[in-house]
Amino acid sequence: MGTYAIPFLRVALGIVYIWFGALKVSGISPVADLVEKTVYLLPEEFTVPLVGLLEIAIGMGLLFRIALRLTLFLLFLQLAGTSLVFFMRPDEAFQDGNPFVLTQTGEFVVKNLVLIAAGITIGSTVRRQRETIRTEPREIS
Repeated sequence: MGTYAIPFLRVALGIVYIWFGALKVSGISPVADLVEKTVYLLPEEFTVPLVGLLEIAIGMGLLFRIALRLTLFLLFLQLAGTSLVFFMRPDEAFQDGNPFVLTQTGEFVVKNLVLIAAGITIGSTVRRQRETIRTEPREIS
């Protein structure tokens, strides 16, 4: 399991991000209203598709190990944005304002703790892999 856990986690997280992003881009995401209510700095018609494109980019970066440090930075940025629901729309996240009783939306956002942990786990391998590449002996011809 140790050999395949991190690559499997990276691929699984990439698939989830591509899937969720594609739903937003195609206009059929069940969380489109929540995204619009939370990210209100942009016009509504651009907000959800733009977040969807960001998620697809994150997913592709994870899936194909493209600019993994930048990809993980964008992942953490996106997850921080998702967490804004707790601060900007607490009525959507908590039942009767009680921070210990989550709504369905609150549960949806709290599960991001697992995604953050997955991102940190994947990120913990980036330096190790670069060091392995640098320390491998070179063949002199």
